[in-house]
Amino acid sequence: METQQALVANGLRHKIRLQVDGGLKTGLDIIKAAILGAESFGFGTGPMVALGCKYLRICHLNNCATGVATQDDKLRKNHYHGLPFKVTNYFEFIARETRELMAQLGVKRLVDLIGRTDLLKELDGFTAKQQKLDLGKLLETAEPHPGKALYCTENNPPFDNGVLNAQLLQQAKPYVDEKQSKTFWFDIRNTDRSVGASLSGYIAQTHGDQGLAGDPIVAHFSGTAGQSFGVWNAGGVELHLTGDANDYVGKGMAGGLLAIRPPVGSAFRSHEASIIGNTCLYGATGGRLYAAGRAGERFAVRNSGAITVVEGIGDNGCEYMTGGIVCVLGKTGVNFGAGMTGGFAYVLDEDGDFRKRVNPELVEVLDVDSLAIHEEHLRGLITEHVQLTGSQRGEEILANWPAFSAKFALVKPKSSDVKALLGHRSRSAAELRVQAQ
Repeated sequence: METQQALVANGLRHKIRLQVDGGLKTGLDIIKAAILGAESFGFGTGPMVALGCKYLRICHLNNCATGVATQDDKLRKNHYHGLPFKVTNYFEFIARETRELMAQLGVKRLVDLIGRTDLLKELDGFTAKQQKLDLGKLLETAEPHPGKALYCTENNPPFDNGVLNAQLLQQAKPYVDEKQSKTFWFDIRNTDRSVGASLSGYIAQTHGDQGLAGDPIVAHFSGTAGQSFGVWNAGGVELHLTGDANDYVGKGMAGGLLAIRPPVGSAFRSHEASIIGNTCLYGATGGRLYAAGRAGERFAVRNSGAITVVEGIGDNGCEYMTGGIVCVLGKTGVNFGAGMTGGFAYVLDEDGDFRKRVNPELVEVLDVDSLAIHEEHLRGLITEHVQLTGSQRGEEILANWPAFSAKFALVKPKSSDVKALLGHRSRSAAELRVQAQ
């Protein structure tokens, strides 16, 4: 209600859509929320229950007994019985109850309820403290400016018109149609958001998520990328950036490659400077991300399949991760691996304090130098990182491999067998070298 009052008082309410969520389950909840100022309503628990959720509160453990909140194919196949019509029925009942309550109030349109706090009746409190509460200021009806509505009637045109996104799609489209590989070069600015999204969408629509993986469209960018660089990246899209990027790099990416490097001749050390922002690789299901610099907080949250190498991250790294591989060649923040139920991570622990930064509830930390196959796998990841980004940090580690390999930790879920993390039987380092030759 305070948000509604502030927006109305400043003549901005007609330009903004207010959404409320949290505990909404019935039509009466919608009526009350609308009276308090909302016009959009978010539902979470109700639809989940309609799909079979039993409210077990173990969503973060990846072993949901009803197959709703899990990546486990067996649990999904054997225990998930949700159908779309159950959710649509639920919302039809919600809408019917809302309509009946509106009829009782004599209101034809839901927007006519917005801000009508005069329809609320303040109840007497049950306790002495509750009886002293004065909700008068909170429930004051906000008076709109002349000619202005109490709900959203105008859309704010976006500042970003997606020019670079459209330009990339336009130039690449003929080659996508013919499944031909092609390389492009562009300058990029921080106002260029979600670059690559339109191209990935067109590829997925035309050939499927991975349909162009063998004939990639390669784009080289120079400058500072805006938010969501490489978002929803499809297989067959390879984006190379010389410069840096803002938040949400690789969000939801399904395939392809993102490689980010600082300009040649940069005076700073890459593993001491940020090159990408917060919440990168959020919800990624595939693809590869290499960044010659540090990432921000909440890196690879809900990653379920992407492979990445970065040179440092902030707090809450790999939170709720269910798959994929993360390699960190520098310092991490606190609460690493919280809720992590799949995939694994390699972390360079130069200062010897990384274990203090790990959330130990669901994960355990092992020494990489005691696991020959993982040691070779790690070296391969760093080698590819150097090839794609020219990372001086990676070159330093490879040049002093015996010393650095002893400082790497492997973080994996306690429920995962370390021998099966790479998806095949364990082999000695000697066997791997022979195979590589």
